[in-house]
Amino acid sequence: MHEICVIAHRGASGERPEHTLESYRLAIEQGADYIEPDLVSTRDGVLIARHEPEIGGTTDVAQHPQFAERRRTQVIDGETMSGWFTEDFTLAEIKTLRARERLPHLRPSNTAFDGRCEVPTFDEILELAAETNRSRPASRRVGVYPETKHPAHFRELRLALEQPLLDALARFGFDAPGSPVFIQSFDPANLRMLRGMTDLPLVQLLEHGLGDLANVATYANAIGVWKELATAEGVREAHARGLAVHVWTFRAENEFLPPALRVGDAPEGHGNLREEIDQYLERGIDGFFVDFPAIGVRARDAFTSRGSRPGTSR
Repeated sequence: MHEICVIAHRGASGERPEHTLESYRLAIEQGADYIEPDLVSTRDGVLIARHEPEIGGTTDVAQHPQFAERRRTQVIDGETMSGWFTEDFTLAEIKTLRARERLPHLRPSNTAFDGRCEVPTFDEILELAAETNRSRPASRRVGVYPETKHPAHFRELRLALEQPLLDALARFGFDAPGSPVFIQSFDPANLRMLRGMTDLPLVQLLEHGLGDLANVATYANAIGVWKELATAEGVREAHARGLAVHVWTFRAENEFLPPALRVGDAPEGHGNLREEIDQYLERGIDGFFVDFPAIGVRARDAFTSRGSRPGTSR
């Protein structure tokens, strides 16, 4: 694998509805090193890829009158959510739904795929990766980078994510030492639990501050940080603790870019994403999450071909 890894955030989610096999397949074709599924559970304990347990915003569930009465409100990890929740559906019921674009106002071209893509299981995603890897040398294997979403919530429902996640990785040969796998979570308790169950690399996600990196290093191998936290100083601090630094999330739309890198005034217009990525590569990061993997791969490859090394000047 490349020293600096390109992680396809929910697949090639800038060009296909997120968390669909079509999105992951395109990301693989574009050269991503890892595909990233967010994992939640169905009522019958099957792991599926959705950004949240609430699926009203990413599927056509509202168009299925037989499920109308399942719409409800609940509090998950302190946040009040209203809609339809995966734990109220069996896998068979989930498979009757179709994915839709989560950001139609920013990604109108993706709406052409609305209604065409199923909600994939984690097994189906792993099968796609494993099938790809059967025709590739070990140095070019595509990896998987699953995130456990709201693991405490699902544990309370007796739908714990940890063991099913590890079992699925084992079924498809992603459990061996050196396998291209990272497991990520915002929940330190979840990661500590996983550390007692596996030697696979674990990633502590951080959004509001780096916190006690010495403590994080006792159970995690890397941190996945919001862009604002990935200063050169922060990267050096993490590296000093033996932690790799992966940064999220790079998106091409002006809405998500700093003003200096925007092109035009339209929020949905595309600016200079490659330049933004390059700025972070210069800070010494070890990988990054990107909604447009092809752009990410080009940026990474150009950076490495210049002979630049993370954390050094050109």
